[in-house]
Amino acid sequence: MKKMSPIKRFNKILEDIKSVKIQGAENVAKAGIKAFLLIPTKRSAKKILKTRPTEPLMQNAIKLLLKSKFKNRTAKKFLSDLKKSHNKIAKKGSRLIKNNMNVYTHCHSSTAIDILKQAKKQNKNFIVYTSEVEPLLQGRTTAKELAKAKIKVIISPDLAAEHSLEKCDLFLFGADAITKKEVANKIGTSTLVRHAKLHNIPRYTCAVSQKFTRKIKIEKRSSQEV
Repeated sequence: MKKMSPIKRFNKILEDIKSVKIQGAENVAKAGIKAFLLIPTKRSAKKILKTRPTEPLMQNAIKLLLKSKFKNRTAKKFLSDLKKSHNKIAKKGSRLIKNNMNVYTHCHSSTAIDILKQAKKQNKNFIVYTSEVEPLLQGRTTAKELAKAKIKVIISPDLAAEHSLEKCDLFLFGADAITKKEVANKIGTSTLVRHAKLHNIPRYTCAVSQKFTRKIKIEKRSSQEV
């Protein structure tokens, strides 16, 4: 089988990021880094940044690589630091989960999923509730990952999200972007947070500090996705 050239591989990664074939802020960041290392130029960086201008984790990674003289070494350190942060959050977050709890999560957050997997490794028994998350069904991706880790998960249509949340003892969700004053995540998160507060359900945003940004941008997707 003939190997793709670096340019074709670069374009393929960018298309996968744009089409959300690659899901989750951290997976997007890793893909962006991989693409940049294939063609480490300012021009390629601009192309990568345009694919998802609302993903600070990837934005911060690419900007860091642009400034670096030793790009491969910098990329390796960035990914290593990201993994360490993930592991710390997973260990601390898993303490929130107790036996026989019902836990709600929204959309597809690798950090929230890692917390749940860590709790499972500690032999804790709990059930995770989530919704499908239209139009690209990221919630189903979450459910599949949890089921693969042998975590019991109940998935419902988006319209049943509030009903499912009311059954839960804890609400864990990710973050696409963080500023000093606010957190941005998948649409619907703020409504669910308010609903959880109304029912005295503890709620936590699960994210690494590399997602900090000065200004949050709201992503506008194609209407053809609906």
